[in-house]
Amino acid sequence: MKNRKTIVDYYRARAPEYEQIYYRDVPKRRQEIADHFEFVEKLAAGKSVLELACGSGYWTQAAAKNAKEVIATDIAPEMIKEAQNKKYNSPVTFINSDIHNLPFKKAEFDLIIIGFWFSHEPKQNYSRFFEIIQKPLKADGQIWLIDNNPPAEGAKSDFLHSDESGNNFKRRRLDDGEEFSILKNYFTGNELLDLFSKPFRIKQLTHDIYYWSVLLEQKKTELPADS
Repeated sequence: MKNRKTIVDYYRARAPEYEQIYYRDVPKRRQEIADHFEFVEKLAAGKSVLELACGSGYWTQAAAKNAKEVIATDIAPEMIKEAQNKKYNSPVTFINSDIHNLPFKKAEFDLIIIGFWFSHEPKQNYSRFFEIIQKPLKADGQIWLIDNNPPAEGAKSDFLHSDESGNNFKRRRLDDGEEFSILKNYFTGNELLDLFSKPFRIKQLTHDIYYWSVLLEQKKTELPADS
């Protein structure tokens, strides 16, 4: 492995084979994904949706089933190219953008979707990350995240080491044998409750065998009582 490789290099290289993760032949795993797909279809109905780290467009298709519109962003142009090859029910606009430097200047979205990215976010950056994903959200909007638990990883991933901030790094292999060192953190249900209940109001949290998901709302600012 070469140290110059980054998470962006990994996803650019993996784009053509990325959707394998949704179709592995494990019935329970497939059912969890299908349940979340249906949930997003209903959640996004009639809404203006911003998808961050859209990847190959799997969750974009779910959101676009009934959404008013979807703006889908990803830092990897190869991923966007894969996503653009899909058909969508609702208008979808793709933007090549870093999740940490979004081009949106105001709160304009009803729903923000983030699929399989939070586990790559360094723990020391969480406070800033939470600020970033709330900025484009309307006051009454919601944020939905999904990510995987260790059983979903399959055979192409090995633990390498942890850093001083408690981030875990794993070896990932592509179909052609190329290897990458990737930051990848996992969470128990209680850890997710602790993480998200501080900056958000948790509307729904699911922690299953292969995947977890959480639906968040912004906390209301309470006016001080009259003295």
